[in-house]
Amino acid sequence: MKIAILGMGCATCTKLEDTVRQAVKETGVDAQIEHVKDIKQIMAYGVMTTPALAIDGKVIAAGKLPTLADIKKMIGE
Repeated sequence: MKIAILGMGCATCTKLEDTVRQAVKETGVDAQIEHVKDIKQIMAYGVMTTPALAIDGKVIAAGKLPTLADIKKMIGE
């Protein structure tokens, strides 16, 4: 599984990355985590508001900070 955190490095984007890493650790999911900070790459996902979260190239959350429980659910599907 490839997880991408989309955001240019603001505090909320960093918090999302921390929460994603915690969710992956707690669920034991085999995942590659990448924090995409380049605006052109972020826009290539079709994202206009950050932070955003993409799993295997599909944006599943944008413009908000999902909870740990929400992220665990998303990566478990």
